[in-house]
Amino acid sequence: MAVSPPFRNPVGAHVPVAGGLHTVGLAYARDLDAEVVQVFVANPRGWATPPGSPREDAAFREACEERNIPAYVHAPYLINFGSHTEATVERSVESLRHSLRRARAIGALGVVVHTGSATGGRDRAVALKQVRAHLLPLLDELEHDDDPWLLLESTAGQGSSLCSRTWDFVPYFEALDAHPRLGVCLDTCHVFAAGHDLTGPNGAHQTLDLLVEAVGPGRLKLIHANDSKDVVGAHKDRHAGIGAGHIGEDPFRALMTHPATEGVPLVIETPGGKEGHAADVALLKKLRDA
Repeated sequence: MAVSPPFRNPVGAHVPVAGGLHTVGLAYARDLDAEVVQVFVANPRGWATPPGSPREDAAFREACEERNIPAYVHAPYLINFGSHTEATVERSVESLRHSLRRARAIGALGVVVHTGSATGGRDRAVALKQVRAHLLPLLDELEHDDDPWLLLESTAGQGSSLCSRTWDFVPYFEALDAHPRLGVCLDTCHVFAAGHDLTGPNGAHQTLDLLVEAVGPGRLKLIHANDSKDVVGAHKDRHAGIGAGHIGEDPFRALMTHPATEGVPLVIETPGGKEGHAADVALLKKLRDA
């Protein structure tokens, strides 16, 4: 699905889809007046790989095209290509391949996957070799024009995380030969919790400068716009509504003025239910359009 967003930064949300991608997910998005959507195509906390409904897939894809709404898929949370457990790695391959194929079926532009961790006390370099061995072949399968981007999302820096600070993307991208279908999803809560102070003087722009330096221009494809319930560097992944946490409103406005975010959508994953989501989407639009 080739979508040219009508806004510099389309603003939307991760939407619930239990009951149908089109019937439930896009109805929810419509209530939020969302300009972009993100969905799960499988249980985010399980390994099941459901086939989906061809009718719902087609209706979702056609509606997104008609309304000029870019769509993204978030892969399940259990995926970890750095795991010391062979079964976890094998299931990660199967799960991510499923998300990538389902994304293509529904016309999604990208699949977001967490960068994982080096479990079992293993060295980071060893874990990254394993990432290369199992993730690079999946990237090489993306050979169609309508295949999605694979978007790496760094973590808040808990435990033995493989990628939390912007410069951690350097060895990760090197392990994957900076594959042409590889991109980044920047989560504002994660990068703030990992230690990048978005609130300082030019903090948002400096962080984006560091990201571009690490991965190169044109690799930032999506932003998860989430405030943080915890202070900078807390290494805790706890989202707050926009302006209701320690990041505040100003950094989000600043993010939408950096050259690297030109045309990059913002998706909220904030608490508060539909009412809170609608308020966050409206606030981000206000900051964008001010």
